[in-house]
Amino acid sequence: MLALLLLLCCLNGYLLANKAPDVDCLVVDLKYVSCSWKKTTDGNYTFTSWFEKETVHECVEYLPGNSTHTGCNRPYVETQRFDTFHTVLQRGDERREQEHQLKMKVKLNPPTNVTVKYGSDQNLWFYWNQTHKKCVESEVRYRKKQMKWEHSRVFTDKSYCINLPSNNSRYELQVRNKLDGGCGGAPDYWSEWSEPAIWGSNNSTESNHSGGSMSVWSLVWYVMGAIVLILLVMMLLHHERLRIILIPVVPKPSLVTHDIEEWFQFS
Repeated sequence: MLALLLLLCCLNGYLLANKAPDVDCLVVDLKYVSCSWKKTTDGNYTFTSWFEKETVHECVEYLPGNSTHTGCNRPYVETQRFDTFHTVLQRGDERREQEHQLKMKVKLNPPTNVTVKYGSDQNLWFYWNQTHKKCVESEVRYRKKQMKWEHSRVFTDKSYCINLPSNNSRYELQVRNKLDGGCGGAPDYWSEWSEPAIWGSNNSTESNHSGGSMSVWSLVWYVMGAIVLILLVMMLLHHERLRIILIPVVPKPSLVTHDIEEWFQFS
C-alpha cells in the first residue's frame, strides 16, 4: 500500500513537472493578439496558434524576458475575435493546448494628445485623440490640488468639461478607454491611463516662480532699507558730534550797523 502511494506521488510529480504553463491571450487595440505565459529558467517554449478555419501559425515575434521568452504577438483580422482561438505551448515533453474566446478580451491603446483649454464660456475643456472612432467608451479621472481622483464616464465625445474652475487651483486630468459593451467589450478591459494634462496656478512654472521670487526679494530689500534708515536716524539723534560732521551747520548771516552805513555811502 505504501509503495503504491509513493508511486502515485512520483507519477503526479512527473506529470506536473512536464506540464507547460497556462497561456493568457487578448486582442490589443483590435490590431494583433498578444499571448503571455509564466517565465521559466529552464529554456524557451515553442508557441503555435490558430483561429478556427485557419492554418497553424508559428510565432515569429516572441516577447523577450531576461533570458527566456515570456509571450508572443501574432497578426489578427478584426472579425477573427468571434472565432475560437487555439494555442499550443511546448518544450520537449512539456505541452499545453488551450482554447480561448477572445470576443470580450479586447484592450485598446490609451488615448493620446490630451490637451486642455480655458474656454470663452469660463469652463475648462479637455480634448484627446483615440485610434477608434466607433464603439469606444471613455472614462475620465481628474483631481484638484492633489486631492482624491473623481471619475466620470464619457460615452461618445472625445472631450470633457469642468465647469467654472478656480484660477487658484491646479487641475490634473487623465483618460482611458475600452471597447463598448454593445460591440462586445468587457467591463474590466480598460486601456492604461493616458499621459496627464495639467492646468492651473502651478502649470506655468518658470514665469510664475521667477516672478514670485522677485517680489519676495523686493520685499526683503525694502525691509532692509527701512531698518538701515531707522538706525541712521537713531545714530544722528544720539551722537551730536557725528550729526555735525555729516550735516554741518550753515551759519546765519548777521547784520552789522557800520557795514550798512558804508554801503549807503558808496551807493
